[in-house]
Amino acid sequence: MFFIEVVYWQDLTSTGESFQLSGNTSSILAAKSKQKKTMASFKIILGSSSASRKKILSEMGYQFTVMGADIDEKLIRKEKAEDLVMALAEAKADAIIAKLKENGFEEGNSEPTLLITADQVVLHGGEIREKPRDADEARQFIKGYSKGHASTVGSVMVTNLKTGVRKGDWEKAEIYFHEIPEEVIDNLIKEGDVLYVAGGLMVEHPLTSPFVEAMVSSLSLSSFVQTMVGTIDSVMGLPKALTERLIKEAIQEQ
Repeated sequence: MFFIEVVYWQDLTSTGESFQLSGNTSSILAAKSKQKKTMASFKIILGSSSASRKKILSEMGYQFTVMGADIDEKLIRKEKAEDLVMALAEAKADAIIAKLKENGFEEGNSEPTLLITADQVVLHGGEIREKPRDADEARQFIKGYSKGHASTVGSVMVTNLKTGVRKGDWEKAEIYFHEIPEEVIDNLIKEGDVLYVAGGLMVEHPLTSPFVEAMVSSLSLSSFVQTMVGTIDSVMGLPKALTERLIKEAIQEQ
């Protein structure tokens, strides 16, 4: 029997004290959070056409509009995955802001608008993997994960369009896999969704998830490290805890 263990650990104090949220408790907190966010005093533009990111942001309780950046990501190159995803998230934000200005967008005296952009790559065997070039490369990627592990490095950038404040950070997650049967790989390629995600990696996909052995995610923050197990939102491209923190920082800083 295969399964994913979903447990959330969160720092409570500077001494590193932790607690565990049960599934029921998490659901209650999420529902209360969603009720509060329907009355948020700001607007959100999600600068991504990713179905996963739209799903996650909706689960967080936010209402938002979607706008694509339409940049050539291959023109931005960095040696380190962390630097690359941060540079791409920033470039996407700049491109969308330029589009908004061209269309006459102006922030008035009403509530601010937050622009959320993100990027993600997969690390495997010391190589940075972005979206597969074709089905053959996607197949090669997925076969490489079988009975092994890969890492995702994802960034989130929140820009307050009213104040110009921009906050960003990145998060890294480790995914360990059982053996993935050839038949499953064939079906994933045939379906085609894996061709449009970094590294051809979709742990949330019903064909893939039974073969995920474990996930461990570490959050790169400016002053502390938060450890989580089972953070599928991080692997899907929009870490909830990181996004919430950056939204709060972008609103509070003038």
